[in-house]
Amino acid sequence: MPRIIHVYEIPERWIVGTVGEPGDRSFFIQAKHGRRLISIAIEKSQVAALIERMNFLLREIKRENPHLLSKPLPMDSNPLENPIMEEFVVGVIGLIWLAEKEMISIEFQAIDQSLQSDDNGEIEFLGEDENGPDLLKIIVNPAQAQSFTVRATSLLSAGRPPCTFCGLPLNIRGHVCPRANGYRR
Repeated sequence: MPRIIHVYEIPERWIVGTVGEPGDRSFFIQAKHGRRLISIAIEKSQVAALIERMNFLLREIKRENPHLLSKPLPMDSNPLENPIMEEFVVGVIGLIWLAEKEMISIEFQAIDQSLQSDDNGEIEFLGEDENGPDLLKIIVNPAQAQSFTVRATSLLSAGRPPCTFCGLPLNIRGHVCPRANGYRR
């Protein structure tokens, strides 16, 4: 099948959201522009890594061009739009500062089992090469990226509370705590 590249430049809405209860949530990235809506599945750890790298990039942008982040956007707290039909599962994420446009490009590449990993176990990011897995490219201004990170940070912290003894997430009925020699807490 030919590769599909979805491009959303300055989308009306670009968010991360979840479906399910804490401890059993599925994470999704959604982008919407006009009647076009795309949902892709992403791992919680990938969202955390994206937030970390995006916050680093935003700090650098603010240091170099403070005017680009002078008007913060309000956080979008609305739920994901239905129906949530995932186009693909994210494998690799690319984050690029487009200096000439003063925009940020975030590229989400689908998992493709046929791609070979290098000696470090990392999978090659193909960008817009015509062969390879599907790709979602979102181009946003720094204020939109900042709004995304605020929502994503809030979403990640809304999960299960940690055990005060070991720090692992608690289930509704407690958990078998390794620091309590296997006793339930």
